[in-house]
Amino acid sequence: MANVTGAIPSRKLNDDVSVPVLGYGTGTAWYKKAGDTSINRDLVESIKTAIKLGYHHLDGAEVYNTEAELGLAIKESGVEREKLFVTTKVITNIANIPDAIDMSLKKLQLSYVDLYLIHAPFFAKSDKDLQDAWAAMEKVKESGKARSIGVSNYLQKHLEATLKTAKIPPSINQIEFHPYLQHGYLVPYHNEKGIATASYGPLTPVARAKGGPLDPLLSTLAKKYAISEGEIALRWAIDRGAVVITTSSKESRLNDYLRVLTFKLTPKEVDEISEIGQQHHFRAFWNNKFAEDDRS
Repeated sequence: MANVTGAIPSRKLNDDVSVPVLGYGTGTAWYKKAGDTSINRDLVESIKTAIKLGYHHLDGAEVYNTEAELGLAIKESGVEREKLFVTTKVITNIANIPDAIDMSLKKLQLSYVDLYLIHAPFFAKSDKDLQDAWAAMEKVKESGKARSIGVSNYLQKHLEATLKTAKIPPSINQIEFHPYLQHGYLVPYHNEKGIATASYGPLTPVARAKGGPLDPLLSTLAKKYAISEGEIALRWAIDRGAVVITTSSKESRLNDYLRVLTFKLTPKEVDEISEIGQQHHFRAFWNNKFAEDDRS
């Protein structure tokens, strides 16, 4: 499949769908409370700016309550639907996935999404719950309402349970992934099973965990490549093979992030960041759900 984004390269998933390796996220700072039906024009304009800059991979979720803004931005951008890669996720209405995808598509003003994810495994009380939800996801793909289907925030045990009965394997697992949260066993398992890793929170070492052991190295590398420390963190995730989701309300920052596509860290630099990162553990999201070892 041709690269739909132009400047931003794509990688092919296990179902032959191609996903741009750098995406714009509409969660975190843009998150709206449940029941808030107002339209955040600042978000609409920010998404349109991102699209204009070349971010054609747009990441949303029903629980963010920003699908309406994403849909408006897509419509107002004037960019052909086929040139965009749109992701959304289900968790609020996980008990009825057929209705959930229809509600999401209505808010997005789209007839399909490119990637549909189960947002997290925590709804499941048993392996059967995971398997039943995945069977419903497979029907979404078969219906044509999602070109690709995957999961988010799954650990290996959740993937193993899902794969026992899956007819279509998950194409991707979107997880918090950065040098301070490398999931020692999980990412190699993804690679073994042909499941792509997507990274959210890739800027954590410089945005939320400043003062950690990586600070000196990130500073040195930023000077070497004449970019920011955050861009080094983004490049590390891409060089580790991940699809990266990031966000900002500032056009200048979104433009700067595109510089990560103009260079690669050396293998030695990637390894050094990884090794030093393992000296410090930091999880920014789902802390109350991951009491177990994050290395799994």
